[in-house]
Amino acid sequence: MPCPDFPSNFLLEATRTPSPCFVLDEARLAANAAVLDNVQRRTGARILLALKAFAAWSVFPLLSRHKGTGPLWGVCASSVDEARLGREEFGGEVHAYAPAWTEREIDELCGLADHIVFNSIAQWQKFRPKIAACNGGDRGGQKPVSCGLRVNPEHSEVTTPLYDPCAPGSRLGMRQKDFDANGPGAPDGIDGLHFHTLCELGADALARTLAVVEKKFAGSLRGRAWINMGGGHHITKPGYDIDLLCRCLTSWRERYGAQLYLEPGEAVALDAGWLAATVLDVVDADMPVAVLDVSAACHTPDVLEMPYRPRVLYAEPVGTARAGLPGEKAWSCRLAGKSCLAGDVFGEYSFAAPLTEGQRLVFEDMAIYSMVKTTTFNGVRLPSIGLWDGEGFRLQREFGYADFRGRLS
Repeated sequence: MPCPDFPSNFLLEATRTPSPCFVLDEARLAANAAVLDNVQRRTGARILLALKAFAAWSVFPLLSRHKGTGPLWGVCASSVDEARLGREEFGGEVHAYAPAWTEREIDELCGLADHIVFNSIAQWQKFRPKIAACNGGDRGGQKPVSCGLRVNPEHSEVTTPLYDPCAPGSRLGMRQKDFDANGPGAPDGIDGLHFHTLCELGADALARTLAVVEKKFAGSLRGRAWINMGGGHHITKPGYDIDLLCRCLTSWRERYGAQLYLEPGEAVALDAGWLAATVLDVVDADMPVAVLDVSAACHTPDVLEMPYRPRVLYAEPVGTARAGLPGEKAWSCRLAGKSCLAGDVFGEYSFAAPLTEGQRLVFEDMAIYSMVKTTTFNGVRLPSIGLWDGEGFRLQREFGYADFRGRLS
């Protein structure tokens, strides 16, 4: 399949990057940000970057309205370290949620976060005095911390259990029966409600979720200063129904009068980066297996966890092409990683001709999750990081022995 959406010099430039290397596409990040800004302008909702999906801070100026030229209002964090990164490098609002917080974490978050979301009434009650004390002190011009609770509408839209926040037994959010056990409406002192049911889904899934949330928690939604609809919104994916999303958001804003938030991660950096790799060897193991200098286990763990088969680009005499399904093109093989894990495999692909040692391949859509989930298992070094501006490549960072040694003791 030809790839006309990539520049003609793309693979030539990829051969000049270190290998392996994550390469971020600045133009595509800006294009995604523009789509998200359109939603904000139409609805009044505020969109936050979910750092759990994308935390490459060198490109935050492309996304942040507070420390750059982008449109996004801030970040959502799942830890103290993400919150600190957001405060220091992104600016704007910092929202924090985790299934549970420690005393030390709350102490740190009080100086970093604008919103803190709790997963249970018990956690809220435990830390309420600490937050009140923090809000009563000198905050250096920072607004008081606003607190919320996460609810679980027990409505599943995600088909992969590992990624379903509403799967049976999920620890994420309070169910209606537990929420209602504390009396009608949200507890005193709770400014907002948070729910998250989606993963790589469309506006239709959000519309169904909203109907369930409203049925179960309508009494608690009224009077809230803010409502956070979580992440998993595939807003920048081709074919996403943006009009439906905007109708949903506008309707809720009019009914509840609250500030609405969305916190997508994938939508911000969807198709805005790739992973350049090199063939190290081709071995015969019942079928040809190309061993690469990247690792599914170390560098793209979602390939194994989700699991999914990433798209792969390579060079043909006529330009850039996308690898096919097994048997679709003249030569089929398995692409495998360089760790010692037996299952370190990306999948089976076909190419116009056999792969050879030294040949470059490019894995598409690797800006999201892959970069933040990399590990140094086996001592396999982390891929370098660079930026692509449409004309050329700029190396941002390389990793070495110190990065492996520094995380151990």
